[in-house]
Amino acid sequence: MRLMNWLFVISVALFISGIGFIIAGARTAQLATPVEARAPEMAPIATVKQLMGGIIGPSATVVFDSVGTTVDATGIHEKQPSTETEWAAVGASAAALVESANLLMVGDRAVDKGEWAKMSKALADAGMVVLKATQAKDPMAILAAGETLNASCDNCHSQYQRN
Repeated sequence: MRLMNWLFVISVALFISGIGFIIAGARTAQLATPVEARAPEMAPIATVKQLMGGIIGPSATVVFDSVGTTVDATGIHEKQPSTETEWAAVGASAAALVESANLLMVGDRAVDKGEWAKMSKALADAGMVVLKATQAKDPMAILAAGETLNASCDNCHSQYQRN
């Protein structure tokens, strides 16, 4: 009978010490600093010239061509997006301009951190105005934003464009 008592006491002691180890391990895990999740580093592939020719130029052309007035022998013709698909296309081009401004700052594409960064931000800001205009389906706002977009392009090209 005494042997049963000792076995019971040893079992309870092992059980309590096991609980203690679990609690201590949980506290240690809580105190450990979490490892920050980092986005994988991506190396830029395209050159600035490729971004201009493949994304920025075509996207700006869509914006510039989306709203306008043509006068010919048959009269005055107003052009603006009229279907959901047309509005979506102009909006996608505006979003591409905003994202392209980010791409211009990645890696060694940034010529400098001063004017280059300011002009990239001007491109992004102009693209955001166009994007908001497409969301509001406001052709006059696109026309006005197109002037700002054109100015941001011209200012950058006058300082940085290379042949």
